Amino acid sequence: MSRSVLRRVIVPLVAALVLVTAAAGVLGVGLVRRSFPQVDGELTLTGLSAPIEVLRDERGITHIYADTSEDLFMGQGFTAAQDRFFQMDLRRHVTSGRLSELVGAPGVDTDKVIRTMGWRRVAEAELPMLDPTTRRYLAAYTAGVNAYLEQNPAPSQVSLEYVVLGQSVPDYRIEPWNDLDSLAWLKAMAWDLRGNYTNELDRARLVGSVSRQQLLSLYPEFPVEQHAPILSEDEWKPAPVDDAEPSRGDQSRGGGSSDTTRGRAGGGSTAVAGAQATYDSTLQALAAVPNLLGEGEGIGSNSWVVSGEHTESGLPLLANDPHLGVTQPGIWMQTGLHCREVSDACPFDVTGFSFAGFPGIIIGHNSDIAWGFTNLDPDVTDFYLEEIDEDGRVRRGDGWVPVEERHEVITVAGDDDVTITVRETRHGPILSDVVDSVRDAGLTAPINGVESLTSYDVSLAWTGLEPNRTADAVFLMNQASDWDSFRGAARQFAVPSQNLVYADTEGNIGYQAPGLVPVRETSTNGAPPGFYPAPGWLPAYDWKGWVPFSQMPSTFNPTDGVIVTANQAVTEGSRPFLTSEPAKGYRSQRISDLLTQKLGEGALTVDDMRQIQGDTYSSFADALIPALLEVEVPSDFYREPQQMLTDWDRTAPVDGEQSAAAMYFYSVWGHILELTFEDQLPADMSPDGNSRWMLVVTNLLDRPEDDWWDDKRTAGVVETRDEVLRQAMINARLELTRKNGKDPSDWSWGQLHRVPMRHEVLGSDDVPGLVRWAFNDGPFPAPGGSALVNAFSWDASEGQRVTAAPSMRMVVDLADLDASTWVNQTGNSGHAFHPNYNDQTAAWLANETFPWAHTRAAVEASAVHTLTLRP
Repeated sequence: MSRSVLRRVIVPLVAALVLVTAAAGVLGVGLVRRSFPQVDGELTLTGLSAPIEVLRDERGITHIYADTSEDLFMGQGFTAAQDRFFQMDLRRHVTSGRLSELVGAPGVDTDKVIRTMGWRRVAEAELPMLDPTTRRYLAAYTAGVNAYLEQNPAPSQVSLEYVVLGQSVPDYRIEPWNDLDSLAWLKAMAWDLRGNYTNELDRARLVGSVSRQQLLSLYPEFPVEQHAPILSEDEWKPAPVDDAEPSRGDQSRGGGSSDTTRGRAGGGSTAVAGAQATYDSTLQALAAVPNLLGEGEGIGSNSWVVSGEHTESGLPLLANDPHLGVTQPGIWMQTGLHCREVSDACPFDVTGFSFAGFPGIIIGHNSDIAWGFTNLDPDVTDFYLEEIDEDGRVRRGDGWVPVEERHEVITVAGDDDVTITVRETRHGPILSDVVDSVRDAGLTAPINGVESLTSYDVSLAWTGLEPNRTADAVFLMNQASDWDSFRGAARQFAVPSQNLVYADTEGNIGYQAPGLVPVRETSTNGAPPGFYPAPGWLPAYDWKGWVPFSQMPSTFNPTDGVIVTANQAVTEGSRPFLTSEPAKGYRSQRISDLLTQKLGEGALTVDDMRQIQGDTYSSFADALIPALLEVEVPSDFYREPQQMLTDWDRTAPVDGEQSAAAMYFYSVWGHILELTFEDQLPADMSPDGNSRWMLVVTNLLDRPEDDWWDDKRTAGVVETRDEVLRQAMINARLELTRKNGKDPSDWSWGQLHRVPMRHEVLGSDDVPGLVRWAFNDGPFPAPGGSALVNAFSWDASEGQRVTAAPSMRMVVDLADLDASTWVNQTGNSGHAFHPNYNDQTAAWLANETFPWAHTRAAVEASAVHTLTLRP
């Protein structure tokens, strides 16, 4: 699903927006600046116990100083609302299934799916589970947000977006914030980082249309001989099962039943007639869910930590750059939360990256420790085929049990309410009939050309639908002071499962994999668990609980003093089972190689870490280029760009001689994927060209007569590898000549590889130009590419436009926290035209960073504004 769902909802507003464009005064200086925050002087906040100070630097980064934790988070809520409330409001409408209230009828399909999954209902179940201190912090944050809204009652005082949207939804009123609005945001974060659900359904759809060998070749195993996992066998081995703690919870949405009755014998869902069209309908329903953090295999991260034995300072360095979607404003806010006197009553002195709408710091450091995240990407979603009879009962073993139902009413701005019926089985919500247009897709569906007599529904088991205490983990992590307290926080971090890297001022480094990972059996012989949808009527395939925390991989002070995580496999072994589909290790191995190279040149510095973050070398090119250079092309016209590959250094800068070769190589790569797979894969399964496809094609290069090379559309002709490679180079030459000129020396990667900074709602091409100009930036030429360390990813099936990128970059120096550096994707402000709306974008594109103040002295030295909030 593309985040364009949010942009498409704006299309019915175009007629009204034309009026806005005509009335240019709507973007007049006075109205534009009306929502800018007050950053100096004094304001009153009812509910504070004592004054708090808000110091802002020239980039609008807030550092808040308070005497109590509650005052601190009230200040964070107030300042987050000052800078980003429209983003917060949009997020809560999406996560609660109420987007239609903000944008009208185009939001209905999104709301149907979110209501069916019940994100808000799960948040409601979580709130009473949380530690009392967490609930106080959430309540304080809520009070701060609402204090801001009370002081700015008109939508135009809050954000310019409301002025534009108000042309179509004039009666919209901003509701007060509440604690559930914050908690529900964690569901969106977990959804976007959930794992392999698309691949699971895609594999099931391909069964019968390609051979089993061909299908499996599209999902190769992690190449452990070429790319190292996060932890070696020397660094971590699973504890004996008998010594492990009990599974964390015996019941789950996946079932958790001890009943092992298998019902019909068989090999799982791939052999079940009537399922294929139901898979299609489920994918279409899930496509209605906006991805607020991003989408596709480009969603990942780099993070690594090196011990003091390798650094110039003698203490660890920790680097992190999460790869997420690109939006304007960006995903993160930079924030400092400081208790004036750190104590048990007020334990926070932490700075880093936060989410607008949720209190605390998600990634960053305090005075004692630093931590970073990369997506572990475990398989935490499973689909179940459900056989439901005409009486609304679902088959279970040899019997039938009722399907749970509830009704949801969706309020639609400017239109009638919509009522939906939500159905659930013991595995989770049924998604295959959510959207009206696909409700009947599974009925008597033709399978391999034969009409089936049975139809099936599809339910979703997902760990994000389990009430959990991830919110507790955020605050525990913010105040952790050593490895043990950090691991205690990680124990509560349920979803999304992340690779956590750690360093502290005592010189220690570590790694911990946390999160809910289901224990289950495979439903198909020879395949790992969760590889295909499972028959829901067979209890043996239900989830049996969770991998115990003691069985989750971890290491502390490894002997080599280096930990690298970039979404690759965690370990070489399959116990515990985490996923069959990690990133294939191109980024992680390159980072490891660069660290080794730099260590050969001397001790590591903060700037060494920054340079590694900007690396654009393609190790995949090392595998593909020799095969390309061996192929004869028809003439010098085609040979000229081919020969550029001979001297190409494998990097992807925006411009320059190497950039021209990069442009040609990646154009050839896109055409190889199209020529090899377009004839046999459905259009919505077109290869995106990321690390999985790089490994697929690398393996195919060794099989020049593999069936995938043959174009099935050319009757009587059997193509082989070299014919495909030749045609790809011909097509690339013609395409680039048409787009960028005949002379390859005029080509540059940045001409095609561009990153648009689009507003989540007002970024559509259908929005009038004046409004687009006001809220959007770019597109800008971007370096890097897919599966590169500087991961400006692109989807080869859609062109070279950047679809995901580093959402921020940070390097923490544990010897001198004020020597740490950071940069955001856009700016800290969410207000169009504000100086801090996009003031970090140029540095972000150039892989430049800014000083990261932490101590009071450094914060005061960089401050240009001081706001005092008084009781």
